[in-house]
Amino acid sequence: MTIRTPDVDALRDPQKFRAEVMERGEPALLRGAASGWAMLRQEATQADAIPEAGSSALSGVLDVLRAFDAGRDAEVFVGPPAIDARYHYDATLTGFNFERVSLRFGEALDRIVATAGLPDRPSMYMGSLTTETYLPGIEQTMPLPFVPAAVRPRVWIGHPSVVACHYDVMDNVACVAAGRRRFTLYPPDAIADLYVGPIDHTLAGQPISLAASSEPGDPRYPRFERARARAIVVELSPGDAIYVPKLWWHQVEALDPVNVLVNYWWDGFAPGPDQPYTTMLLAMLAIAERPAAERQAWRAWFDHYVFRLEDHPLAFLPPEQHGVLEESSPANRSRLRAIVMRLLRSTG
Repeated sequence: MTIRTPDVDALRDPQKFRAEVMERGEPALLRGAASGWAMLRQEATQADAIPEAGSSALSGVLDVLRAFDAGRDAEVFVGPPAIDARYHYDATLTGFNFERVSLRFGEALDRIVATAGLPDRPSMYMGSLTTETYLPGIEQTMPLPFVPAAVRPRVWIGHPSVVACHYDVMDNVACVAAGRRRFTLYPPDAIADLYVGPIDHTLAGQPISLAASSEPGDPRYPRFERARARAIVVELSPGDAIYVPKLWWHQVEALDPVNVLVNYWWDGFAPGPDQPYTTMLLAMLAIAERPAAERQAWRAWFDHYVFRLEDHPLAFLPPEQHGVLEESSPANRSRLRAIVMRLLRSTG
């Protein structure tokens, strides 16, 4: 599979991006989308201690991060050398092969930089740091005109690492600020071939593929060879970005001694506060263990009312007779939500 590169016009504002990129439901490569950020243009103000990592460019990024540091404690993943910076479960799937420690952001950043490139040192990374908490104000230096103004970025900093293949329930734009990142992506319908682990005992919130990092021909995951053939692999340099639609699986590798990623999560198509994942969990409770014939019957109902493979279920009637199925009506969504809540309360 290949990844598309949208026209530059699609990167001018959120509406164009939503219509021309997001509605396709496919990943998109955004070369140079963040290249105008101040941290990528800033000249070094100190000698770079890590020649392999990109000299003055890295120092500029580090200077900006330190300038906005709010002095908060951050959670840091620390992995022993033996895991080769592959953050995952332990052999029993009951624990993990790394530990979590709490450090001041500035101290963690200094440790990452000071130990970068050293042999036999623990790997470190801190991720999903909200800028309003850890780096307030830095978002003003990271403009992306195609991301809605209300969306706040998150920052990921660390040594070389492999973050296990997972999905997000939000749309994602990820921008490389330092180092290089390799994304390996699989479409949502590859889920059955990815051998997804527990959904309630996870590394960092989302279930992960147990097969995505396996060697070809691993007898534990025979179906994964079908997914492997469908993978999209793309490498990003500083200033590059990628759009990853919600539910697309992605393994993320940080490749250089020090790596900094900035990402933006938001739901570009939410008609209201209701979350599809919550709906899926409720459907699992109500349907998953019923007989196969009944599951197939309910599948027909979902196809008709939810997935709408043909058309709106009441397309044969005038809109004024659609009741709670009227499209784009906040009032009717509230009525439907009230019905759901009443039914949930009545079943205890």
